[in-house]
Amino acid sequence: MLENPLPHFETGFPPWEPLEPMSVHFDPISSREQDVFSLHPSQEPVSPNSGSDTSNPLPITPIFGSNEPNRKRPKNSSSGSDETGQVIDERKRRRMLSNRESARRSRMRKQKHLENMRNQMNRLKIVNRELMNRLRFVVHQNQLVRTENECLGSEAVVLRQRLWDIRQVLLVRQLQQHLTQSTWPCTNVVASIKPNQSLII
Repeated sequence: MLENPLPHFETGFPPWEPLEPMSVHFDPISSREQDVFSLHPSQEPVSPNSGSDTSNPLPITPIFGSNEPNRKRPKNSSSGSDETGQVIDERKRRRMLSNRESARRSRMRKQKHLENMRNQMNRLKIVNRELMNRLRFVVHQNQLVRTENECLGSEAVVLRQRLWDIRQVLLVRQLQQHLTQSTWPCTNVVASIKPNQSLII
């Protein structure tokens, strides 16, 4: 049996029990951690018959010696997770801003395209109106030309009829003149014969 290397606590708790040399492992700790360790006793209960029970020794677990890396590790992990979260949030924010900018540009392009289409539609409406006016004018002129053509056709028929009538009149006059010219020698011969003279000898 070895002597108890730890001093007795003056807090009213029973002293630490002697442990076997192979079952106790001491970690090198700093003087500050040793002071803290001496001020805070172990929270595990101590049985009164632990002196006789040497088969199940209770290992001494320092409070801050073994738990401090575990406490530092969550801090590092939490800081890393915070940084990761900040990076993710920054990426989300940039993506959101990029999406908003893209949506704004898309809306501007659509609005510009719509405005161009409206202007083109207005121009086409004006051109269509001008073409319709020209078409109406041409149709009106066509109707006038057709009416005039019909009038001219009817006048041509009348003039042809008149021409035919004039030709007929001229032919009748020519025949009359020819007949009158052919009858003049007979009358002269009849006038030269004496009335008492017989034509039969």
